[in-house]
Amino acid sequence: MGRADAPVVLVEYSDFQCPFCGKFARDVRPKLMRYVEDGDLRIEWRDFPIFGAESEAAARAGYAAGLQGRFWEFHDVAYAEERERNRGEFAADRLVEMARAAGVPDLDRFRVDMTLDPAVEALRRDRSEGYDLGVPSTPAFLINGKPLLGAQPLQVFENEIRAALRATGGARR
Repeated sequence: MGRADAPVVLVEYSDFQCPFCGKFARDVRPKLMRYVEDGDLRIEWRDFPIFGAESEAAARAGYAAGLQGRFWEFHDVAYAEERERNRGEFAADRLVEMARAAGVPDLDRFRVDMTLDPAVEALRRDRSEGYDLGVPSTPAFLINGKPLLGAQPLQVFENEIRAALRATGGARR
């Protein structure tokens, strides 16, 4: 999300079942959107499912929604409320309902796409990248390559974004 040439890139490693990832999605990311809207920040998502089969299913569903241009909408629906981990909240039928709520236009295609090899491979690629970088848990972030671990308050993210902007010569404006 955001301009391809944004001077600051925040890479997020998350699990749809992680309560702290949900807290970031609900409380912090919306407030960071002003940096995205100003062209100063791009946010990139990486699936890092650590809580088992439902986490992996949710990651594949996010990928399938993304194929239809609705990843961030799916993301917002999935994180709209705290959900019990590994209790069926991310079962296939619930994921389809989330996709419907996110406005995914072709739900039949969504159902198929979330089961195919490209979705599985994208998940493996993201997780492998995270492990290679030393990501220990979720949420984990990189801001222009600088690690930031765990659920941090908005001020921590803003301070890091401002520091990265200064290091790159300031805001794009």
